[in-house]
Amino acid sequence: MSRNPGLERDLPSFRFERDAARLGARRIAGIDEAGRGPLAGPVVAAAVVLSASDTISGLDDSKRLTAAARERFFLQIKESAVAFGIGMVSSQTIDKINILQATRLAMVRAAQSITPAPDFLLIDGPISLDVDIPQRPIVKGDRLSVSIAAAAILAKVTRDRIMTKMHSKYPIYGFDRHKGYGTRAHKEALAGHGPCPIHRMSFRGVKG
Repeated sequence: MSRNPGLERDLPSFRFERDAARLGARRIAGIDEAGRGPLAGPVVAAAVVLSASDTISGLDDSKRLTAAARERFFLQIKESAVAFGIGMVSSQTIDKINILQATRLAMVRAAQSITPAPDFLLIDGPISLDVDIPQRPIVKGDRLSVSIAAAAILAKVTRDRIMTKMHSKYPIYGFDRHKGYGTRAHKEALAGHGPCPIHRMSFRGVKG
């Protein structure tokens, strides 16, 4: 991927994965989520185990990539990963248990969907998970750990595809464009038509 020399930045590395390996870990999963902030749709998490010999050129924090680049990396990660898993929590459950607990639950589901199970977790953000697996939370981990960056891309692309499908079911909201985030157009649609079944009724901007 070409870069502007004036805008060079460090890409995620295997530093944290190597630290975990020195502690004896062999199946190290990076975990991240997509969809904590939107007014509609599920929160989606991914867990990814990469081989230290697997280098995916240009892999970066999903928020610093274009949609086309994320789609390309999505396929590369799925093809090359040792293992990966996806976990989701619906908008209805988000309303019942709150978005932080729903995010943790999605992450746990992602980790538990990997077989054999990971023996170490690298988690994006200051989040701990209620699982009996050694873990390390890393603030801005999607910019630092290649495994977390890979998980962020899987989670983001998976969720974007879900919301694009939801557009065909609820076209008046424009989910294919904003993916459920609280854009002006989305809020105007909510004001004009009210919420649909995938809206998060507990969120400000939906409940009023």
